[in-house]
Amino acid sequence: MPSTPNYLWELEDQLGQGATASVYKARNKKSGEEVAVKVFNNSSYLRPFEVQMREFEMLGKLNHINIVKLFAVEETGNTKQKVLIMEYCSSGSLLSVLEEPENAFGLSESEFLIVVQCVVAGMNHLRENGIVHRDIKPGNIMRLIGEDGRSIYKLTDFGAARKLQDDETFMSLYGTEEYLHPDMYERAVLRKPNQKVYGVTVDLWSIGVTFYHAACGSLPFIPYGGPRNNKEIMHKITAEKPPGAIAGVQRKENGPIDWTSKLPVTCRLSEGLRTQFEAILPNILEADQEKCWGFDQFFAETNNILERMVVHVFSLPQARVHKIYIHHYNSVAVFMDMVANQTRVAPERQIYFYEGHPYPISTTLQVHHLSMTTEHYPFILNGCESEGPIGVTYKDPAFDFPRLLPSVDVSIDCSVSKNIVSAVYQTLRVTESLLTCQEFILRGMYWFIENLKAECHRIVEKKSAVMSYYNCMCSLESRNTRLYNAAYKESATDNQDQGDCRKKLQLIWNTLSSCSHSPDKESMLGFLLLEVTKDQDHIRVDTSIGRMKHCLQKMQVIFKQFKKRKHQQRLSYNDEQIHKLDKINLGNLAKKVLTIFQEDVVQKYQVALSAHSSRMRTITEIQNHLGIVNGYLSACVQDLRSYEESVNNTVDRLAQRMQQTCLVQPNHSPLTSYHGPPQQELAVRLIKLRDQMKSVSYELEKNNSIIERLNIS
Repeated sequence: MPSTPNYLWELEDQLGQGATASVYKARNKKSGEEVAVKVFNNSSYLRPFEVQMREFEMLGKLNHINIVKLFAVEETGNTKQKVLIMEYCSSGSLLSVLEEPENAFGLSESEFLIVVQCVVAGMNHLRENGIVHRDIKPGNIMRLIGEDGRSIYKLTDFGAARKLQDDETFMSLYGTEEYLHPDMYERAVLRKPNQKVYGVTVDLWSIGVTFYHAACGSLPFIPYGGPRNNKEIMHKITAEKPPGAIAGVQRKENGPIDWTSKLPVTCRLSEGLRTQFEAILPNILEADQEKCWGFDQFFAETNNILERMVVHVFSLPQARVHKIYIHHYNSVAVFMDMVANQTRVAPERQIYFYEGHPYPISTTLQVHHLSMTTEHYPFILNGCESEGPIGVTYKDPAFDFPRLLPSVDVSIDCSVSKNIVSAVYQTLRVTESLLTCQEFILRGMYWFIENLKAECHRIVEKKSAVMSYYNCMCSLESRNTRLYNAAYKESATDNQDQGDCRKKLQLIWNTLSSCSHSPDKESMLGFLLLEVTKDQDHIRVDTSIGRMKHCLQKMQVIFKQFKKRKHQQRLSYNDEQIHKLDKINLGNLAKKVLTIFQEDVVQKYQVALSAHSSRMRTITEIQNHLGIVNGYLSACVQDLRSYEESVNNTVDRLAQRMQQTCLVQPNHSPLTSYHGPPQQELAVRLIKLRDQMKSVSYELEKNNSIIERLNIS
């Protein structure tokens, strides 16, 4: 058993192997603590001595949570070979994570952000120490699970690292083909001589390829036949990449390169995060070293993303989930503009609901004052108008299901079965997205309908209050008419004013008559609410995800068997027959998953989307109708208040006239004498009219308080 004075290990516990060394899991002889030991092979000793010592020196200077720690440098007992004793990362590398079928289409958004944060922090520590890594790739980023259950990624393998400041260059060649800067690729892989020198930005190219790989599950630059089988085209793709492009794929032999500046639809990142990284990747995946960003700008832009908070929003008109990445100190006005960019709902039309209630927000507040949202409990956004739901954007998983060949080839069968299992994982994720979308649609519709029902009820109350107000004014108008008849001979102008008042009342009545009966709309909303509740019950009892997961569990067992058989040189007759049956079973399970998805999940989703579109149109019509009615009622209130003011002015004017009459004939007070000259009798009538007006003042105040409470202007 190989050992050093303090550690021992077995050759079977190999963690990885490179050109100059192998890494094993080892244990401390006293404490049993698990560590990783890097044992150098004979090829490593052919290098210059200063190159051999470089890794020891690099690791000795570094101390950061996102860089694998060096505990000690020891020698083996017999050969006296130097061995690096390093931190053991029990969860493998980022490459091993990406090779899991679950991550064949890229990491989840939360895990991807952890990778970015860890790599950026680790690289920042390297640059602070003036070190260039020169071999950044998923295989050199180790994973450890922290005490909180979150991943911690650490840079490792500093065999190619060296001291290099931002303004310095080098000519030596290191790195891994698929992640290598095109200038270095030309010399190292194609063996074409060039006199180019390389700066620290070559690490940025490798980081860009690594980030793309982590986000999408595949490399960004792929020639027909693969990077290792078509090296000339591989170099052509990377070296001639047009500005703004982040990926290029050759799909046919000698065919054109399909360039793209967008992450693929199968990528698991949200639109809000994709757009952020689609702005960064072209600037670090830049073959021209002079045009490539420097590390300072790279750190600034990536940290700008990492420092943002996420606000989850579900757009009811679009039927889509959105994640808004925004700084906590930004104003709500900025947040609403960002929502508008993703949802096409203008800020002035944005209506939010949260936990079943309307959520009014002030544009002057900072975003961190908003209520906390999550993926399962987002804000529900609605707009006044809708162009029709867009729904979830996804690629039909059927295109990613490969076919199993009838012949037995354990290596090919293992690879194909992995792709099938990966496609099932993706199908399951799409299914979850479609069901979540339906759940949010129904949740938002339920809240919105309930709010509209309450609005209908308020409109009914408003109309009742306005009608009472109108009836009071009609009563005053009737009494005032009698007074006008008595005073007609006194003033033709007053008679004309009285006629104008009657016309005003008639116009107000015409407006009130045009307000259709809101309870009809409330009944319609009640019917929609019953439909939504029924659909919610169906979503709760949906079994499609459970059935898919059951198939997936069986498929994973078969895939594990295929992985074991892959390492067998030859299968026995019985094992071969079992292998064939496993292939048949795997194919049948894959077909079952697709059938569930296409004939159950997708069909229900399309029906739900169609029903949502119809309901949104109905609700929008009702909402617009209520807005019109509310406008009519507001106009009526303004007219009634204007009419009330004119009546009061007329009565005051007549009162002043009668008081003047009483002053001329002081022995006949209108308060004590009901009989007498016409002027005195008119004054008495006026006093009675004003007393009668007091009797309706309480009703007027009551109606006005209702109107103001219901926000009728």
